[in-house]
Amino acid sequence: MRWMRAAGRGLLVWAVVMTGCVASGARAEEGGGAGRGPLTLATAGDLTGYLGPLLQGWNRTHPGEEVTLVELPDSADETHAQMSTDLRGGDRSRFDVLNIDVNWTSEFAAAGWIRPLPRDRFPLRSFLPPVVDTATYEGRLYAVPYVTNAGLLLYRKDVLAEEGVPPPRTWAELEQDARTIAPRHGLDGYAGQFLPYEGLTVNAAEAVYSAGGTVLGDEGQRVTVNSAAAREGIGFLVRGFREGWIPRAALTYKEEESKQAFQDGRLLFLRNWPYAYAVASAPGSKVAGRIGAVPLPGPDGPGTSVLGGSNLAVNTHARHPDSAARLIAYLTGERVQRQVLTAGALPPVRADLYEDPALVRRFPYLPTLRAAVLSAAPRPKSPHYDQVSLAVQAVVHDALTGRQTPESAVRRLARELDAIARR
Repeated sequence: MRWMRAAGRGLLVWAVVMTGCVASGARAEEGGGAGRGPLTLATAGDLTGYLGPLLQGWNRTHPGEEVTLVELPDSADETHAQMSTDLRGGDRSRFDVLNIDVNWTSEFAAAGWIRPLPRDRFPLRSFLPPVVDTATYEGRLYAVPYVTNAGLLLYRKDVLAEEGVPPPRTWAELEQDARTIAPRHGLDGYAGQFLPYEGLTVNAAEAVYSAGGTVLGDEGQRVTVNSAAAREGIGFLVRGFREGWIPRAALTYKEEESKQAFQDGRLLFLRNWPYAYAVASAPGSKVAGRIGAVPLPGPDGPGTSVLGGSNLAVNTHARHPDSAARLIAYLTGERVQRQVLTAGALPPVRADLYEDPALVRRFPYLPTLRAAVLSAAPRPKSPHYDQVSLAVQAVVHDALTGRQTPESAVRRLARELDAIARR
């Protein structure tokens, strides 16, 4: 989830409006009934500080339905832990609307923490098609896409231009350039997010998907990771660390650390979300004006990104469910979605914004990002996603550090995921 503050901004803001109001007995999926009044919106930390002013616009025009913003920690794992702990409190929960990572939708829906939503209340046909799938579970809509994301390969276009080579389209080209060109310019070759946390799950899934493999099927009921494609994908990453064109320091990288290494001029290539392009291009960056972005490479051509971003969901025990649905419709409208991009540097879910000439001039990576989103795949869907992700992180990290071969790591991961699926 890319609603993260810079490391060090770890204070939790608990500005929560507590009332004795409880929604009436209206059916959850109607999202209506006697359901209007003040709300709380819980989200991970807002990196760019845009969300507070955006919500002030809602508060000015919706008296009696004011929203109080609750910012949780900047780590996705910590945000998940705090949200799930609160939601287990049932009607004592403090949150009405939840900005959740796209891969939490199935888990939260299966647990009964978020309510089904009527499709006709939201502009789903205006969204990039793949993002809607992240908001469903067992064929029902449980959230509404708010921000999307897809991984991109950022590169030093000045260095590649000096060498007379185009940006890489395949793993072999990436390896070659990272191994040979980067050292000639005093750079490390390639990095992603390889600390054992959610980012490692994303990087590992992208490698497996790019090689043509999958991790889970049938909403998490079937384990599919034990394949030649998975061994090839994990092997690509393992080879990078073993041969040195991925620096050992990358084992400590999350999004911010890897972005900083690239922004400081220490990397030739970086896999990251589009926000890193925007920040590294800003005035004061050592590489401003010298970076480009292309789709992630794969074995034989462009690879597959994991679909990132966040969805807006309504707590099953929301005090004012109709106001919650109205707020979500407001946040996914065209005007606000434009502000999500221009003020928050976050990729919107509305398709038409990616073809707006003025926005493309300001954010030149938009066409590349649109193509990446349209070809992206969601993270493995599972009602036990947190356990799935922890298993992927632990097993893949052991492979990256040389404790296991890619072959043994994939077999072990299949066993662990099978045990999770049978719970």
